Amino acid sequence: MPVINFDYSDLCSLIGEEVPRDRLLERIPMIGADMHDTEGEVEEMSVEFFPDRPDLYSVEGLARAMRAFLDIEPGMMEYEAEDTDIDVYVDDSVKDVRPVFLCGAVFDVTIDDTFLRSIMEMQEKLHITIGRKRSKLAIGIHDLDKVRPPFTYKAVDPRSIRFVPLAKDEEWDLEEILQKHEKGVGYRHLLDGYDRYPVITDADGNVLSFPPIINGALTAVTESTRNLFIDVTGYDEKMVKGALDIIVTSLAERGGSIGTVTMHDGGREFLSPDLSPSSWTISASACSRFLGADLSPEDTVAALRRMGLDALAEGDDVHVEVPSTRLDVMHDVDLYEDVATGYGFERFGVGKHRLTQTIGSLKPSTLVAESIRDVMTGMGFTEVTTLTLSCEKDEFALSGLPERDVVKVLNPITEDHTCLRSYLTPSLLRILRRNKRRDLPQMVFEVGDTVVDGKRDIRVAAAVMASKTSFTGIKSYTEALLRELGAEYGIIPSEIAAFIPGRGAEVVVDGETVGFFGEVSPQVLSDFEINHPVMAFEIDLAGFVASRSGSIF
Repeated sequence: MPVINFDYSDLCSLIGEEVPRDRLLERIPMIGADMHDTEGEVEEMSVEFFPDRPDLYSVEGLARAMRAFLDIEPGMMEYEAEDTDIDVYVDDSVKDVRPVFLCGAVFDVTIDDTFLRSIMEMQEKLHITIGRKRSKLAIGIHDLDKVRPPFTYKAVDPRSIRFVPLAKDEEWDLEEILQKHEKGVGYRHLLDGYDRYPVITDADGNVLSFPPIINGALTAVTESTRNLFIDVTGYDEKMVKGALDIIVTSLAERGGSIGTVTMHDGGREFLSPDLSPSSWTISASACSRFLGADLSPEDTVAALRRMGLDALAEGDDVHVEVPSTRLDVMHDVDLYEDVATGYGFERFGVGKHRLTQTIGSLKPSTLVAESIRDVMTGMGFTEVTTLTLSCEKDEFALSGLPERDVVKVLNPITEDHTCLRSYLTPSLLRILRRNKRRDLPQMVFEVGDTVVDGKRDIRVAAAVMASKTSFTGIKSYTEALLRELGAEYGIIPSEIAAFIPGRGAEVVVDGETVGFFGEVSPQVLSDFEINHPVMAFEIDLAGFVASRSGSIF
């Protein structure tokens, strides 16, 4: 989780009054944070925030939150944004490279060393967290007085533009920056596969930034900077907008005034940043039931205002205005959480909120799984735990198992993780492949989840890799487990391609096939690069979980 560092006096200055140190140490954790290094009376403080609140990744954002939380200035902070004559053009050439681009300006800032360090820390925290190390978004903060609008965001040939990158004193083209600059080496993988790279230029052709790699030295922010230009590039419009709004409002907390720029993006023309809040309506009674607290609509309003939101009760309905910097609010439940936080977690479970003693118990699926583990280890098997992610190639094409409707992964990172598994056996075969040079026999099993048609099932599978295997051997293991499950079962021949013809069978319970077992076919072993015989079984445990029948219970 991100940790921000700041001076106690700087925080109090931003809050607008001196809050006793002990009071801050007591209240800051109650908004969702952990205090670090708080012993003694040292000036510097460190706070580790939960990852769902990027608006708190700076001392400026913390000060804004604490003004409301401490009832100094409850409700939503409103920021005025003045129109400017700054135009920004987005060229179509970047649409296939880094398509989302938003900008803003902040004027009349007074930058000292403390402010400068805070800007840099906030920018880096956003890069690492919601920016996913710049892969999802990247932020540039520039000295506006060093360049001349309008600005253009475009993709260019890497050898066609040269500029002096930040922290250097010689001109390089874009390809040289990726090869020589520390940031270029660290982030060049983000531009792999592209033959044109994005740049931001001004009216005179000066380069402000080469996103997501490095800014130009020309627009470096110093203590003499008075006006700022902020750009955010990326792929997710919500995150890009949120990062821009967090940056400009944090700068406004330091006394700057926010300026909107006119974005020209394709056929669209709009002002940025747009700090308009989102509107929600929740039920006070539903919130109260969800939290298990007897809160009136007025209590709900007060709690929300203490979290920096505007709220108004109208009967049971509570109308809420959420600032654009609160990226974590996506559902009514998120507002319920804010109500609980604003009301005070320390107030739950005291007074009229009586504690009730309860006795916990294991779920039926856990009982079945634990019992199966005892049986399988008793037969000499070793338990393994594998990923729920798999790929359709392993699940069906290589394993020879019947195809099923799988849940696919959008934008998979690797070709090995394109779906959620519908069988356990392919996972065990992958385990045996990785251990094929180990001593034999190898006996492994897994009790785990599979997902078919969007529904989760619990299954058990086992595999034995040995110098010799037999249908009789795997049949005896399968029947031993079924007997312990108390199942009344039948066995019928199987035509599943995973097994050697005539050496595979299916398990039938109450007229339905619940599993299979047999000697794995040479073709499947070859496809999985396994050079020893293997026998395996797999059983769907859904029916056994539902009934919880048999001697093991």
